[in-house]
Amino acid sequence: MTKRAVWGALFGALTMLATGCGDECVDQFDCRDKGTPPAGQSYVCNADNKCELRAIPTEPEEDAGTGGETDAGSDAGTGGGTDAGTDAGTEADAGTDAGTEVDAGTDAGMNVAKGDACTASSDCMAGLRCEAATCQSLLIAVTGNDGGTRALVTAYDVPGMTSLSADGGLSAYPRFGPGGTQVAFVQGDVTGAAGELAVRPVPLTAAEPNVLTTGGTARIRYMEWEPGNLIAWVRGSTGISTIAPTGGTITSITNSGTFPDWAANGTDYAYSAAGTGIYVSTGGAAPAVLAGSPTSGEQPHFNRVTSQLLFLANPEGTTVNFGTEATQVLKLYSLPVTGGGDPKLLAGTSSRPVTGGSVDSYIANPNWSPDGKWVAYVRANYLLIGNAAVLCGNTGAELCGTDRGNDIYVQRVDASGAKDGEPVLFAENATLPSFSPDGRLVAYVLGGQLVVRAIDPATGQPAATAITHPKDTYTVLTSEGDDYRPRWQPRQ
Repeated sequence: MTKRAVWGALFGALTMLATGCGDECVDQFDCRDKGTPPAGQSYVCNADNKCELRAIPTEPEEDAGTGGETDAGSDAGTGGGTDAGTDAGTEADAGTDAGTEVDAGTDAGMNVAKGDACTASSDCMAGLRCEAATCQSLLIAVTGNDGGTRALVTAYDVPGMTSLSADGGLSAYPRFGPGGTQVAFVQGDVTGAAGELAVRPVPLTAAEPNVLTTGGTARIRYMEWEPGNLIAWVRGSTGISTIAPTGGTITSITNSGTFPDWAANGTDYAYSAAGTGIYVSTGGAAPAVLAGSPTSGEQPHFNRVTSQLLFLANPEGTTVNFGTEATQVLKLYSLPVTGGGDPKLLAGTSSRPVTGGSVDSYIANPNWSPDGKWVAYVRANYLLIGNAAVLCGNTGAELCGTDRGNDIYVQRVDASGAKDGEPVLFAENATLPSFSPDGRLVAYVLGGQLVVRAIDPATGQPAATAITHPKDTYTVLTSEGDDYRPRWQPRQ
């Protein structure tokens, strides 16, 4: 595969999901290798687990789902984003059978298969959007490396990534815009002040990226766009700026803070500032500290359905040293956007004794599901001797035993922001989880490879066999935490 892959390859043959033993299919996903069905029909999986042609309803109902994406922070582990030293090709199945894949065609309206005609994305099956009047694969954007840092885009179900860089240059931090027809990224000097904030249309054209601005005197970091009406980014360590996606005047909205996140209305925003915690701006008002949030709060995430805000915090002020770097021992909380009351603990730290020390954990990289009912996060396990920490799975952490460095969990959350049931182990040795906008798929990074797996929205259990994007050309990066989290193309 060449570095400058043809964009059309993104919409090539589907990587087939596994079915139960002896079955041709378990749902419509498994029938998409049958080729293009006749007009007005699509392949479905019948009660005998066989693919058969059925007429497409002429008046599909509206999709009841919503879309969402949020911001997060430093990668689980040493702060350098180590993927716990695991083999990229040995993902563990968290206790489910590969034949229990979520039925992607049972929701109202979500019944049109890939390549078939559509009038709106709500017609299309999970993982698809209506593009040029046909249902096409949603895209995922990541930052990778092939000897240089590249902003990359790929169809979620077709391995083969395309660089957004102009003329093969460096790029990073790709972010889709509302509607999914544009993608922004930083190009050129991606680690310094000379980097350019650029935008390209999706699908890609031969046109050069439209450069909106440069970093000026500070590096462009922690950029966020969808669902915002403006593109926001952190000016190195001096505050947050915004610009319209068409360019124009740059506005400084804060003089300090980091981790900006947009609310569903595209105008309200949240961010965190060291030593003072979570700030929220609503209705165009000046940002104010979120009432009830701890001063250690960081990395806020708007729930796009309920009034809850997700964030990490370290109320006890506990730190451990990975090498010479002090790392916050963070827990995961929720609190209403309006503030008030005590934060609700969603995932805490843990500790168990071992010879000469303990195996402990902290929480990182949280992300809401689009329906606001689930939170995905990373539990990072580490060996602690004195105050010296080593991520499990790495040399020197043999006392961890079977504990892995990074595991992804999903936790159901009720409308009040409280835990509902126990967490579900979704992926072992993995990091940076990200829900698809229809809530049926989770993308994450395992051993430098992008992985996508279906999730049962009722139980949180992983479903079917994961789709893995091999790192034959690009290694997906994790070292800058949420800046490197996979971003999904919006479905609307």
